[in-house]
Amino acid sequence: MSMQLEQSPTTGDEVISNYTINFGPQHPAAHGVLRMVMELDGEIIERIDPHVGLLHRGTEKLIENKTYLQALPYFDRLDYCSPLGMEYSYVLAIEKMLNIEVPLRAQYLRVFFAELTRISNHMMNIGSHIMDVGAMTPNLWLFEIREDCLNFFERASGARMHSAWFRPGGVHQDVPLKLLADIGDWLDTRLPELFEDAMSLVVDNRIFKQRNVDIAKVSREDALAWGFSGPMIRGAGIPWDIRKSQPYDVYDRMEFDVPVATESDCYGRFMVRVEEVRQSAKIMKQCLAQMPEGPIMTTDRKVGPPKRAEMKTSMESLIHHFKLYTEGFHVPEGEVYVATESPKGEFGVYLVSDGSNKPYRCKIRPTAFSHLQAMDFLCKGHMLPDATAILGALDIVFGECDR
Repeated sequence: MSMQLEQSPTTGDEVISNYTINFGPQHPAAHGVLRMVMELDGEIIERIDPHVGLLHRGTEKLIENKTYLQALPYFDRLDYCSPLGMEYSYVLAIEKMLNIEVPLRAQYLRVFFAELTRISNHMMNIGSHIMDVGAMTPNLWLFEIREDCLNFFERASGARMHSAWFRPGGVHQDVPLKLLADIGDWLDTRLPELFEDAMSLVVDNRIFKQRNVDIAKVSREDALAWGFSGPMIRGAGIPWDIRKSQPYDVYDRMEFDVPVATESDCYGRFMVRVEEVRQSAKIMKQCLAQMPEGPIMTTDRKVGPPKRAEMKTSMESLIHHFKLYTEGFHVPEGEVYVATESPKGEFGVYLVSDGSNKPYRCKIRPTAFSHLQAMDFLCKGHMLPDATAILGALDIVFGECDR
């Protein structure tokens, strides 16, 4: 089935030629709306041509026609598996342009929930990767953990996924002490119990290792040349993590390790993410131990609401917040690029301001696009079923890739 007969134009004899097939966009392992045109020699992949853009929504242009605050929810819809990770770069870029100082409690809350987002994202990716190569039970257990994370997001912001909770100058509202206590208990009990049980079924499983070990190996030089970041570059043995090299908010106060793999294959990238879950839990526990009391939003009137004491009635407060959302705030002329360590890698936002209340230009640097461009390089010479393992190890979400 994976080869076809064609007539030679010179001799007229029938010759065997490579076979071309479509992988996706309806394939269940295509992680959304990816279409890959594959050229096969039998079951061996000779060439892959990824076709992206099927989820293109013109996000950057939409953002340029909204105020800075109205544009925030668009970031939630980029990598919808880690929405707070997308918001993070955007609000840091605005704060850098406005030279705003964020209250310490808000910084701790951001780091705390950014790491909870990392855990939630990795549960989706690790579980899907496991299922794509044939296992089922661990994926169901990991989705239990992800469901817990979504419930925590809902209790903090009111929304399970698209929170719009990180705001320029801090966070939208404080969280109940009971929520922090519940997450602390969860970090000590349910998370390690479910996660470690699931991993015990996988990491030393003979079938899982046969499907991932020595598949899509990448050297350190190639990882740099292809623009990898996040678990993809750490899987190649390079300990590059923006939280360490260019710390933001209170990451410089956190003690954690940057996991790397010695063998840059699908298994190595998988194990990097497994260890990152444990390191994220370690960071969250430090946040709980160190988090101070205090305000969660800057008192800078450029972006923050007036103090509650200055509001005579609740109607005045409502009107102020409505104006802040509809009319927004003005940002001085200039440009800035800010990148954060999202669960998938370096996620960057480049903002250009013309002095108005809307971005003149918003350029989004996604992680998925840099990784997906290497699919042909990663898959060449491997078997057709290996493509699902390779794609699973990339951790791609197309809301971010196609924008």
